[in-house]
Amino acid sequence: MPTSLHPIIDLRSDTVTRPSAVMRRAMAEAEVGDDVLDGDPTVRRLEARVASLLGKESGLFFPSGTMANQTAIWVHAAPGTEVLLDANAHIIHWEMAGAAALAGVQVRPVPAGDERTVASAADFTRAMRPPSPHAPLATLVCVENTHNGAGGKVTSVEELTAIRAIADDHRLPVHMDGARLWNAHAATGTPLTELGATAHTVMLSFSKGLGCPVGAMLVGDADTIRRAHMVRKRLGGGMRQSGILAAAALHALDAHLGRLQEDHANASVLAAALSGAPGVRVVPPDTNIVMIDLPRGVTSTAVVEATRAEGVWVAPWSATRVRAVTHLDVDAASVARAADVLGSVIQRLAR
Repeated sequence: MPTSLHPIIDLRSDTVTRPSAVMRRAMAEAEVGDDVLDGDPTVRRLEARVASLLGKESGLFFPSGTMANQTAIWVHAAPGTEVLLDANAHIIHWEMAGAAALAGVQVRPVPAGDERTVASAADFTRAMRPPSPHAPLATLVCVENTHNGAGGKVTSVEELTAIRAIADDHRLPVHMDGARLWNAHAATGTPLTELGATAHTVMLSFSKGLGCPVGAMLVGDADTIRRAHMVRKRLGGGMRQSGILAAAALHALDAHLGRLQEDHANASVLAAALSGAPGVRVVPPDTNIVMIDLPRGVTSTAVVEATRAEGVWVAPWSATRVRAVTHLDVDAASVARAADVLGSVIQRLAR
């Protein structure tokens, strides 16, 4: 059981972080206005800063990444057409069929081939259909970087550029779900401008690796963001004194972006500690997400319940896989203890 000596170690997601005292102070002292009526000054600073970081003309602050993704789909894709994206994309599995319900578009999963875990340029090439009166027209390509379902997998700027070239050949815009693009940047050293150049619009989250309580950004050209602003309003995403939230993101860009490699190192330690256990397969982490495939006969539900009883919280991903995500609220000592608990629980259940 968790005690004062062993407090809870929450590895369910990097969204569980709590604002630090410094971040709370930045929020409390934020200059604010009414962002719906005439613009919040702190929000405007954040929008301009993130747009510049990604090499885009404009940015728009959202309460959530899902709303920003769905807004991008609404802006880019016409009703009655289809959106091509990786078969395990967050937009398909974890956004409540929003593309169909809100934008009236069909998502067409593109499976990864050649033993890859994320759809490649070659996979998107195979997925492109010639125009036909019997099949829906494609109007958008979406990519995800890092890829949550693939275990925080980074898609290289070279692969993203190749996908963009295919989309350009078919005159299709590209939207990037970059909820954890900060992690891709930290893991590879690839400038954010180079990553941003591979897509027409990019969504970035502040509430994951950067440790903010709320918020995401959509960046793109000025006209696209102007139209996105209208969609955000329609979806109820207009916020008033949202500079309080934007101040947290501005602080995180200064204080937390540069430390993401610590999370990646902790994830690698956790993966290495578990990968030698009999019957366990660990997806080698590129960033801060560790996917753990369990031995035959061991269920994710059983592991989650047993580790929780010992103060280590992980998330079930499938019936036989659990996910652990490192973040700024979990230090190296906590990761070492989590590895011990997970390892002993899995082996006990496998007997």
